[in-house]
Amino acid sequence: MMWVSIGIGTALAIALIVVVSILTGGAVRNQGGMTTALVGQKVEGFSLGGLNGGTEKAPWDSGHPGVLIFFASYCGPCRGEMPKVAKYLRHHNESPVVVMGIDASDKRSSAQTMIKKDDATFPIAFDPNATVTTGIFKFEDVPETVFVTKRGVVTEVYFGAIPVDQLKSGLASLK
Repeated sequence: MMWVSIGIGTALAIALIVVVSILTGGAVRNQGGMTTALVGQKVEGFSLGGLNGGTEKAPWDSGHPGVLIFFASYCGPCRGEMPKVAKYLRHHNESPVVVMGIDASDKRSSAQTMIKKDDATFPIAFDPNATVTTGIFKFEDVPETVFVTKRGVVTEVYFGAIPVDQLKSGLASLK
């Protein structure tokens, strides 16, 4: 009985801390310690070189909502996530939402091999120094997925490899 009381008390204390943090504008952290302070915030636009050449710009810079999927070839969860996401996107037109991959802190050749193997046909930006990943979005690790309105406001951040159902839900909320 004592352990049940301690468990309930701990859960209530954590819930209270989260509520107070939200109400006072503090960042709420998930179990992995990642911050969700981005949600509701306007993020700046960016321009990165494309993984296979050209330039990739933040979708909201041209008035489109966007989904950014941060990944790297050396990331085990990313290697599991990318084939599923790529397959879904090859078979579904999500316009006007622009889905963009952002390869972070990686070797170009390794990322290109992964993308080719997974048959990812959506735009991929190359962020070798994690300028956008750690600078604008403050991510310490990948995979992460960010949903952003056409005005550049973050509506959701999914930490870890995103399941296709969660991706579909996030895409629908941006349309």
